Amino acid sequence: MTGTARIVVRPTRATSVVLHRRSLTVGFVLLVLLLTVMLVSACLGQTYVSPAEVWHTLRTGTGPHELVVGELRVPRIVLGALVGAALGLSGALVQTVTRNPLASPDVIGVGHGAAAATVLALATGVITSPGSLPLVSVAGGLAAAALVYALAWRHGMQPSRFVLTGVGVGVALSAVVQLYLTDSELEAAEQIKLWLTGSLNGRGYEQAGPLAVVLLLTLPALGWASRAMRPLGLAPDTAAALGVRVDRVRLGLTVLGVVLAATATGAAGPIGFVALTAPQLARRLTRTPQLPLLNAALTGAVVLVTADLAARTLVPPLEIPVGALTALVGGPYLLWLLGRRTGTAR
Repeated sequence: MTGTARIVVRPTRATSVVLHRRSLTVGFVLLVLLLTVMLVSACLGQTYVSPAEVWHTLRTGTGPHELVVGELRVPRIVLGALVGAALGLSGALVQTVTRNPLASPDVIGVGHGAAAATVLALATGVITSPGSLPLVSVAGGLAAAALVYALAWRHGMQPSRFVLTGVGVGVALSAVVQLYLTDSELEAAEQIKLWLTGSLNGRGYEQAGPLAVVLLLTLPALGWASRAMRPLGLAPDTAAALGVRVDRVRLGLTVLGVVLAATATGAAGPIGFVALTAPQLARRLTRTPQLPLLNAALTGAVVLVTADLAARTLVPPLEIPVGALTALVGGPYLLWLLGRRTGTAR
């Protein structure tokens, strides 16, 4: 519709889809940027490979750069894009439920639960293959989220109480991880510490496969979530008066966000601040009243692939864990966002 900020598509009388033109434009730009960053990441490293050679290697599966491009760089790039998208989606869902831009799966204990379950499985020898890590992480993340939800429930779920309870549970789970690190053997402790830093090094399609399946299976639920998130921007009493079952919607969005965050953690380890920053960056770009799920996913993918590229190339031949790099950049952003909210409250 000319002269308006959105386009309303009504294929039938029963359904309608609201398409914001700015969101579509931003989404297209983010997609192009993501593909560009992925190509640059495939080219750069200790060995430079031209874009033409990258394309030839991917198309034919042969050539002198098959090992570097086809087996080392491209699989971790694909995994980074999937992990970033999952974290961006999870952050948008959790921040919508809590109505707090400072909330994320890391803050409310989901990442700590997934990490604790994975560490315990590694320490006790339950895990027999890397492909089982996402299943253990999902179980740990769901268990932590269920515990937080149960402890925060008092005649309804208040977002502020939910966040504070999640912080407390996260601290307790972190203490459990530290206890196992102190009692573990040196080799096992080093393996656990490496996993806890969050890294894409040595990971690829084996970890990306289960995460891709989870993202595909959650597509119908994400379609429901994009519609269910709209009334949550209103006051709870107003949303309830409109017939919205607020507690059920919050529970559904929380479970969906937990599954995405926990699976991403199992694939690449706990990578902090991507779920916190990606939804807010996407919202500032699109200027929409609610957090845009698709653009949050694309923003998370761009952020993580770019961070992994920097982690590989900043201090050659050493490689910085991408989780440490995102924490280094995300920490000041969190302080800025906290100071901005404090100044607004005044």
